[in-house]
Amino acid sequence: MRKHPRLNSWLFVIGILSVAGGALALAATGSGASTSPLWSDRPPALGTSDAPARPTPWVAVAKADTAAVVNISTTQVAKNPMAFEEQDPQAGLFGDFFRQFFGNVPQTFRTHSLGSGFLIRADGYIVTNNHVVDGASEITVKLSDGREFPAKIIGRDPKTDLALLKIDASDLPVVPFGDSARLQVGEAVMAIGNPFGLEGTVTTGIVSAKGRVIGEGPYDNFIQTDASINPGNSGGPLVNAAGQVVGIDTAIYSQSGGSVGIGFAIPINLAKTILPQLEAKGHVTRGWLGVSIQPVTPDLAKALQLPKQEGALVAQVLPDSPAVKAGLRAGDVIVTYDGHAIAKAGDLPGLVAGTPIGQTATVQVLREGKPLTLTARIVELPEPQEAAEANPAREPLGLAVQPLTPDLAMQLGVPDRAGLVVAGVKDGSPAAEAGIQPGDVIVQIDRKPMRNMAEFRHALAAQKAGAPTLFLLHRKDSSLFVAIQVPGKPQG
Repeated sequence: MRKHPRLNSWLFVIGILSVAGGALALAATGSGASTSPLWSDRPPALGTSDAPARPTPWVAVAKADTAAVVNISTTQVAKNPMAFEEQDPQAGLFGDFFRQFFGNVPQTFRTHSLGSGFLIRADGYIVTNNHVVDGASEITVKLSDGREFPAKIIGRDPKTDLALLKIDASDLPVVPFGDSARLQVGEAVMAIGNPFGLEGTVTTGIVSAKGRVIGEGPYDNFIQTDASINPGNSGGPLVNAAGQVVGIDTAIYSQSGGSVGIGFAIPINLAKTILPQLEAKGHVTRGWLGVSIQPVTPDLAKALQLPKQEGALVAQVLPDSPAVKAGLRAGDVIVTYDGHAIAKAGDLPGLVAGTPIGQTATVQVLREGKPLTLTARIVELPEPQEAAEANPAREPLGLAVQPLTPDLAMQLGVPDRAGLVVAGVKDGSPAAEAGIQPGDVIVQIDRKPMRNMAEFRHALAAQKAGAPTLFLLHRKDSSLFVAIQVPGKPQG
């Protein structure tokens, strides 16, 4: 066994002291001194005790819950950063030099990442973060007992960063659910996961704050904790002193990449509403009111003649939405939704999203300082249902597009009700050379409106090879025409 030199020197010193101590003991015995310890007739020193140490409650929690926490490893296929010509058209000379010594470099390569998750049912259902498994071609789950299983994705929800996985196993330990609504600021919690791949790591801290909005999405409502959370903890449970999961570790604030005592977890009560839908449908159906909102600041509260700085200020009412039909207007301040008080703007999106489709909700607003009660029939949040060509390389112009929805229009800041959003542009393609960018909205092709994928495909199929195609684009608050040359030789 290899030993550290400094450790050897310390062992040598300790050995000398032991020998010296033995000599002193022999001398004392030989001189007739008492063989009983010198401190036997004295009271024990403060802070000492012969009683065995009692385990803290966290010991039992760690022992019970760590068994249900899993290690998740994923494999993704990524573009090779050393594929020079793909990165820079001017890199051809250097690329030739590189290949002369190292050979051809693959255009794609496989990357690996690690995360955490926890078992919620004995038959192999696992909760984790969506970003842990997003884009994964292979997912492997390693249990605390060392067994490994391939996992499949049952459902994902990018808006809340939740994912539900399944492995083929049975009689597995699970982590019980708690109630995140009952969490108190200052309450002790434990984070369990695999930071930096170190399996079964537990850290403790307190709940630092609740209801944090960190810009991750429209349904931000994070638990903040100072329990140490690091890369690899994502998807692991945040548990209370009773061993119940109250949150799902998701993000950290850090300038160094390591824990600085500011971590964020998704409240388990939010996951309780999402997971049944992920199991049943693989995705989440949400209610939609059709308003763009913003917080009420002190200056806005004064200008709007509000008695308190609370509620959600309606900045925009989207066309053909339930809000329009209900009579909502820009400038209204929503103070109550379906019986729930709206203390801040962030309270509204989650309540609307959780409203059953087709249900009528009562919306109380303040309009020019006066109370007004409206009713809105909630419809399903529009989601992109299809993509034009998922792979731009297969489309002759190098475009990947998808239908424009009200939600996408709001995110992109465009006023269009119909059109096709450019999701991707292939490098070096006719579309790229014409200046089309991701986020552009294709409104017309050859002066014909583009309202769906069928019209897009029909318009491209009608073009003659070698002939220019006229596109009308909307880019934020401006419009522009672009001519794209269709690949191929002209037919004469």
